[in-house]
Amino acid sequence: MNRAALADFLRRRREGLRPSDVGLVPGPRRRTSGLRREEVAGLTGMSTDYYVRLEQQRGPQPSEQMLAALARALRLTADERDHLYRIAGHNVPRRTRDDAHVAPALLRVLDRLEDSPALILSALSEVLVANRLATAIFGDHSRRTGWERSDVYRWFTDPASRAVYPPEDHGRHARAMVAALRSAYGAEGEHSRAAELAGVLLSMSAEFREIWERHEVARRFEDHKTLVHPQVGRIEVDCQALLTQDQSQALLVLTPAPGSEAEDKIRLLAVLGHEEFTGRS
Repeated sequence: MNRAALADFLRRRREGLRPSDVGLVPGPRRRTSGLRREEVAGLTGMSTDYYVRLEQQRGPQPSEQMLAALARALRLTADERDHLYRIAGHNVPRRTRDDAHVAPALLRVLDRLEDSPALILSALSEVLVANRLATAIFGDHSRRTGWERSDVYRWFTDPASRAVYPPEDHGRHARAMVAALRSAYGAEGEHSRAAELAGVLLSMSAEFREIWERHEVARRFEDHKTLVHPQVGRIEVDCQALLTQDQSQALLVLTPAPGSEAEDKIRLLAVLGHEEFTGRS
């Protein structure tokens, strides 16, 4: 671990970001244009003291999980992320289609979406990051690990995960999820995480096996969705997707029709805040 290089790299990347670059409001009395140390700490989920010690060359070696959080918070490119791992004394993560490092370009768009639910998904339907409104609707999945992070895995192994959609839409969503996994499997090959996930679900779910055998292949997102929230009821939204060039990640933005009841419900969720809905899973 090169403490001096790590400290200098973190400081320079922090000072090169504006609050608006990471979805923060600048606020009054800001003397510099860069992020404050406590703001970076908040974005990564670490204590301010821990982050300060890293910049002062006094901190312990960060874990790979902490480095991943720092790379995301500081909006690092893949090359910058790899450099961060090296100077912190860790092996560089393999660059594959299922790399969980969120594309900075998608993050920049997400940071600017405050009045619409939005989230970034991997090719295996893993929620990589979500804004406050998306978390209020779909729940907070940030602490999930392993296959539990994948929406398609939970769909076929945990019936409670389907509650966000009305029962009459369950069949359509199940087929869309399996078709998307088929697409990822075809793109990544027999020794990929997509293939591993398919194998796990084939052994666990008869419904998944039946749909998988249809051989439907499509990485698509429905143009219109009906969502169900326990406090505000049904929410009708249109779904727009922005994909990375290799289609390994997708930013989903959910928008209600202007002047609709759904728009009022989403505004209500924004007012209530996400704390009231942290019990959703």
